[in-house]
Amino acid sequence: MRRLAPHCPEEYPLQPEAASLVQNCTNRRIPSFGREERFGATALARSGIRIPLCSTTSPAASPRVKFASTSAFGAYGTPSLAPNVPARYLTQINDALIHENGPGLAYLLRPTSPPGKALLKNLRAPTAASLAHYKGSLAAPWDEIAIQYVLICTHIAHGRPVEAFKEHCQLVSLFLRFFTESKGWPLPALFTILRDLRDLADDADSHTPANATEENEHKISATHVMQKAFSCCMTDRTSPVEESRKWGVYYVASLIMKCYFKVKKISLTRNIIKALENNTDIPDLGQYPRSHQVTYRYYIGMIAFLNEDFVKAEKELTLAFYNCLTAAPKNQTRILAYLVPLRILRGHLPSEDLLARFPALANLFVPFIAAIRAGDLAAFDDALAARETKLIELNLLLTLEKARELCLRVVFRRVWLAHEKSTRIAIASFHAGLRLSSGPGAEVEAEEAECLVANMIYRGFIRGYISHEKQTVVLAATNAFPRVADRAAPFAMG
Repeated sequence: MRRLAPHCPEEYPLQPEAASLVQNCTNRRIPSFGREERFGATALARSGIRIPLCSTTSPAASPRVKFASTSAFGAYGTPSLAPNVPARYLTQINDALIHENGPGLAYLLRPTSPPGKALLKNLRAPTAASLAHYKGSLAAPWDEIAIQYVLICTHIAHGRPVEAFKEHCQLVSLFLRFFTESKGWPLPALFTILRDLRDLADDADSHTPANATEENEHKISATHVMQKAFSCCMTDRTSPVEESRKWGVYYVASLIMKCYFKVKKISLTRNIIKALENNTDIPDLGQYPRSHQVTYRYYIGMIAFLNEDFVKAEKELTLAFYNCLTAAPKNQTRILAYLVPLRILRGHLPSEDLLARFPALANLFVPFIAAIRAGDLAAFDDALAARETKLIELNLLLTLEKARELCLRVVFRRVWLAHEKSTRIAIASFHAGLRLSSGPGAEVEAEEAECLVANMIYRGFIRGYISHEKQTVVLAATNAFPRVADRAAPFAMG
């Protein structure tokens, strides 16, 4: 993500700490490998495949880490695989390595890219045995990586996701052997193969029989492989900061956390988060690409939300939302699905203009917001019942149930206004207000009304006390119903 954050809606004011962290990531300088022999000139000659090696002369401008590129090969041109497809593919890998072209290398390792399709057309029913004679065509481990790539493409083309996943795990392991001795320039390729690993794990699990010994077996295996990649990024102690593999830690961490969320093992994210928080050598999160910041903050906010640490959840999700591109409405929707309820609990109701931009969120939250504004308990309860399944799926049911107290506050405040802001109001009046708001046929006992008023006083929604002897609520002369956001613990709900 490159552009500045979208304009902040008035109902979600940008906090100072959020503004200080809205930054663009600068490109990182990456070194060259130096000698072309590193990429197997001798081995190529022995194999009988004549592949012209590119010059090792450095370009006028030193290459830098590229996390995204409009052209996979940048200044080096778009690849073409005709006429000798395997030899040409090996040449392109070699060229990408010599020029330290991370995006180009990522392009060559994607199973769905044109090179993969061209290789399948040229190589008839390739197997590990039939491809063995290509070993030594490039310096290790790239000869084996190229062979693994062809096998992965073959399995995908023939609808064998489980086999494709296993071969891709091997490809990632081979890549990490190279990556451990490298600096930061291959990060785009690492990101690509890890994303493909995650997608293949999803496909493999969807094709696994229901009676399998372990549910989500392939996703769990994928997290183990990703953990190794995370360690490779974290343990770069020799590269200069601007050329370090550490610029990939938050991206890889987010991929791992996404897998843990899918397999419902969120507690396992603790080790990843602790490793990032305790490592003082990695750059500040605000210096990373905004796409890395948004994804990581989203998952940190989600974990805090599920642990009911609503203060931290609101902070992280707010930062994620304001750094998220307006051109990514799906990502904004995911963030707002949890940020909106948190703001509702704080007493900040989102505007109609904001929700109009996100129809799915409007359909989910507008009935609750309308019920809170009107103090209509019956409408609020109806909205909960109608959306119960969706709210359970999103882990939002308990949060929205807590927001019912805001609706209750409006009911009691209107009773207070009807009594011309008197400092003494009979409990019977609050009981009558509850019965009217709960709808026809609803049974509300007088004792329940007294209990609800007592709870509202205890939680800071009302300033006053109850005189049990006179069955009267004694209210403060000033600010009897303080703003929800002004309470000492604004997230303290029932």
